[in-house]
Parts: sequence; structure tokens; C-alpha cells
Amino acid sequence: MALYLFGFFISFIINFALFVPFIDLLYRLRFRRATQLTRDAFNKRTPIFDKFHAHKAGTPVGGGILIILTTLFTFTLLTIAFVFLGEDIVSNYPNVVAEVKILLFTFLSFSFLGLYDDLKKMFQIKDGSFFGLRLRHKLIIEILLAGIAAWWMYHELHISIINIPYFGVYNLGWLFIPFAVFVIVAFSNAINITDGLDGLSSGTLLIALFAFWIISASILDTPLLIFITAFTGGLAAFLYFNIYPARLFMGDTGALSFGATFAVIGLLLGKIFAVAIIGGVFMLEITSSFIQLLSKKYRGKRVFAAAPVHLMLQHKGWEEPKIVMRAWLVSVLFAILGLMIAFLK
Repeated sequence: MALYLFGFFISFIINFALFVPFIDLLYRLRFRRATQLTRDAFNKRTPIFDKFHAHKAGTPVGGGILIILTTLFTFTLLTIAFVFLGEDIVSNYPNVVAEVKILLFTFLSFSFLGLYDDLKKMFQIKDGSFFGLRLRHKLIIEILLAGIAAWWMYHELHISIINIPYFGVYNLGWLFIPFAVFVIVAFSNAINITDGLDGLSSGTLLIALFAFWIISASILDTPLLIFITAFTGGLAAFLYFNIYPARLFMGDTGALSFGATFAVIGLLLGKIFAVAIIGGVFMLEITSSFIQLLSKKYRGKRVFAAAPVHLMLQHKGWEEPKIVMRAWLVSVLFAILGLMIAFLK
């Protein structure tokens, strides 16, 4: 465990040293939040969001890009260190290469889709234009990418079961593939939706990943432990610059990638029911947003004054740091509850 903790600090120091020049680079490249009015998934104006976030226009977007690059570097560095020191690379699966391939494919492929979204916003590309994919097109791409990861998990790692505490273990067979696709796409969008306040998604994700770290250590899965070590170190450094008032935003590059990867780690751990609890804040955010969108689309009126939950609390008069700090506290409670469920027989 000491080696993993040392790896965490190495990852943190590397990222912390790079973030200041990286922020300067983003300013020079004008890679920052645009000033145009935002729209929801159905291309409708979002005046409540604009009211609370207009002052953030001009803040650099792209923190996720650096985290992805440094996580890949640190993951490689730590893996080489483990081999050099003669440490065993232990996995729950006989095909360690396939496990790493699935993890890195998800991490990278969803980041490219998120990067497209960030570039689209920066250059103000309209939906329906040659380069402007509509929501349904992006959703199809997400499903395809998640389908590849799910197929590999089923075909190469032979994962087809889910464990529900007190109810038992169920073999889904090939139905595991659509189930895994749903989980990956859901969490990818959930963390993207949660990334609406300074430090909200990064802080809650960091807490949830520490819970995953504990589960990975309990089952001695070295590839997952090394990856989470590198990932959390970078995320902790990013959080320093992302807390209110944020000097840097994660962007869709990070949010989509981190959400999908979060789901894949949970599926690889075989604790998907616990993962839904550990990621409870993300579930609350996406559920409230989904209900609001459907109600506006088919009923012509809103269920909530605003959605997702963090925007509703802002609309009620809560200060942004107050919402974020309490979300972190709720995330800690969800993580503890999820860990308890994960260790149930």
C-alpha cells in the first residue's frame, strides 16, 4: 500500500507542477468558456443557468485534457516501477492485458468525444451543421463506444454476472452487454451534468474514486489500483485549481471520459450495485435533469424550479460554495454506504 500512496503523491506533484503553465497555455489558445447563451438537450434556452454562470465566461476549459495525459504517463511509469521492483501484477481476470485495454480504451475514446464537444462550444459550431453533431448523434457514438467496452468485458474477460446483496448473484449472459452499455452511458452523462459548479464534479468524483481504491485493494486488483492511484493524484491537483472561484474547468473532455471510466471501473470490480450508491450524487443530478427534460418536452411544464439539483439549490438562493461543500459531505456518506454494501456477502 505504501507504494500506491507514494504513486498518488508522484501523480499529484506532476500535475500540480504542470497546471499553472497549462492554464497559461489555454489562455493563449483562447480555449475557454464562450460568452454565448447556453441551450439544453432540446435546444431550448437556459436562462436560469445563464443567470448564475454568465460571470464565468472566459475561464479556461480543458483541465480534463491534462489529467488524461498525465494519468496515462503516470500509469505507465508506475506499472514499469512495479515490474522493475519485482512486485506482482495481480488481477481478478486471467487476461490482464484485456483489462487494461478496456480501461484505457474507455478513458481515451470518450475523451475524444468530449474534446469534440469542447471545440464545438469554443468555435460556436451549430447543431445540424457539417461539424455540428446533434444530441442523438452524440448519444449513438456514446452507445457504440460503450458497446465496444461492454463486448470486450463479456467476450474477453467473461463478465456476465451482477451481485445484488441479500438477493444473490445473477448471470445475465449476453444481456450483460446492453446492461453495461446503459451503465457506462448513464455515468458518462451524469458526471458531465454534475460538472456545473466549481469543484462539484471533481470533488465528488475524487471521493468516489477513493472508495473504489479501497474496494480494489480488498480484492488485490493491481491494474485498477495503479490506474486509480494515477487518476486520483491528477484529480486532486486539478481540484486545487477548480475550487471556487475556479481558475480552470474540467470541460466535456474530462467529464465524459471520467464518467465512462468510473462506470467501467465499477463493472470491472463486480460491485455495480455498490457503484450506484457510491456515485449517488451523480445519480441524483442526472435523474433530476432527465425528469425535468422529459416533463418540459412532453408536458410543456417543469417539475422542478430548475434542474439538475445543484442549479435548483442555486435558484433557491444557496451560495455556490455551500452547495459544493454539502455535496462533498453527501458524497462521503454515499461512499461509506456503498463500501458497506460492497463488502456484504
